[in-house]
Amino acid sequence: MGVRSISDRHISVAKGAGAFVLALFCVLIIALAQRAGWLDGLNVGLMEAAGRGRETAFGGSVTMVMRIVSAIGGTAGRIILVILVLAPLLICGMRKSALWLLLVVIGGTLLNLGLKQIFAAPRPELLPHLDIVHSYSFPSGHSAGNMIFFGALALLAGRRLAYGAAAMVVALIGVSRVWLGVHWPSDVTAGWIEGLGWLILCVIWLPARRGE
Repeated sequence: MGVRSISDRHISVAKGAGAFVLALFCVLIIALAQRAGWLDGLNVGLMEAAGRGRETAFGGSVTMVMRIVSAIGGTAGRIILVILVLAPLLICGMRKSALWLLLVVIGGTLLNLGLKQIFAAPRPELLPHLDIVHSYSFPSGHSAGNMIFFGALALLAGRRLAYGAAAMVVALIGVSRVWLGVHWPSDVTAGWIEGLGWLILCVIWLPARRGE
């Protein structure tokens, strides 16, 4: 029984590592395709569509919503959200879950910063930027960070509604970065893949993702 349990654990760890490596490989493929210009048609087409949308009668209202969504999903916004979530977890005595969430978010943030430095991709200049940006573009930190944070919250909740809500929020934040002109769609896609791969790795490798 014990031997089988250890064997199952080894298989799970290997699967988690494999999923993470596969995610990084997909990010690399997207980066190479983007740099080679193979994604220009898709990237430019979608961003030009966003630009046309910004000029419509409802464009101003949509832009305001996208600014708010993007701010909530930014680094400062996520720090505030993490604190707001950690407080009740600690008050309720769920220290392991709070520690897991903190490690997942911090590790994912450092991973994204490292990948940005490796790829050193400039921001798109097709549309005027409607957000202040200073870092590299690929992969999107908003997309990766919020995939990790809201995905982790959904895992802690363990409910279908939580997974659905997390997916909607993550998708909207990613779309907001294209609408605001600061990310190519491929930046956003790579960020989602990166975040999902890190989340899968952490679910298996780090302790206590839910409950005590």
